[in-house]
Amino acid sequence: MRHGFLPHIGGLILGVSVMLTGNAHADGLKDQIAPTGKLRVAIGISPAGGAYWSTKTENGYAGVPVDLGKALADQLGLPVEYVTYSNSGLITDAAAKGEWDVSFLPEDTERAKKIAFGPIYEVTEATYIVKAGSTIKDFASLDQPNVKVVAVNDTTTMRGAQAHLKNAKVTGYQTYDEIFSLLKNGEVDAFALSRDQLNALAKKIPGTRVLDETFKQTVTAVAVPLNHPLSLEYASKFMTDAKSSGLLRKAFDNNGLKDTPLRAK
Repeated sequence: MRHGFLPHIGGLILGVSVMLTGNAHADGLKDQIAPTGKLRVAIGISPAGGAYWSTKTENGYAGVPVDLGKALADQLGLPVEYVTYSNSGLITDAAAKGEWDVSFLPEDTERAKKIAFGPIYEVTEATYIVKAGSTIKDFASLDQPNVKVVAVNDTTTMRGAQAHLKNAKVTGYQTYDEIFSLLKNGEVDAFALSRDQLNALAKKIPGTRVLDETFKQTVTAVAVPLNHPLSLEYASKFMTDAKSSGLLRKAFDNNGLKDTPLRAK
C-alpha cells in the first residue's frame, strides 16, 4: 500500500505547487497591471480620433484605445478608468509617476527609453498639411527659412519633423486644439501629423491641403510602464489575440477606420 500511496502523494504535492505558483503569478500580475484595483488606461484626447487619439463624448470617451482598454479590463475582470492627456508626450512622462497602467501609443526609440512596448497594431504615414492659400506644394518649398511648422509637443511626429526639416522651424504645442486654431486662422504655415488625421482635418478647414510626400512612418503599439514584465506579457498576448479574434478589426471599424489595415509584430 505504501508504494501505491507515495506516487499519489507526490502527484498531489505537484498539483498544489502548480496551483500556488499560478496563484502567485496571478497576484503578481494584478499588482503590476492594476495596483489600484482597476485598470487605468491612458488616452490622448483630440477632436479627430483615430488609432491612437480618442475623443470626448457626451457619455464618456470614444476611440480605438477606449475599446481596447475596456476589453482588456473585462478580460482581467476589473473596472476600467480612462486617464486623459492632451498629447502622447505627457502620457509617456506620466508612466514613471504611476498615473496609468496600460496605454496605446506611437512608438519610437526615444519613447522606448521611458515605457515598454508590445505588438504594433497600426502603421501610418506622417506628412504635413498647409494653410489655406499657401503656395507650398511639396517638401522642398516647405523646408525654407521663415516657414512656421507646428506639431503636437514631445511626440514621435514632432521629433520626426525636426529631423526631417533643415531650414523651417518646428514649434511644439501641447494640444491639437491649439494647433487647429492656429492653422484655421492662418497663423502657421504647416502642421505635421499622421496622414489620416490630416485628411480628416482638411475637411474641417476649407482650403488647407495635405502634401503628397511622406517624411516618416509612425507605428502605434500597446504600452506599459517600464519594469512591469508581467503587465507587458499579458498586454502583448491580449493584442495578439485581439487581432486573431477580430476584436481589433471591430475596434477600428467602430471608430471610422474601416479602410485602415491592421499591423502587428
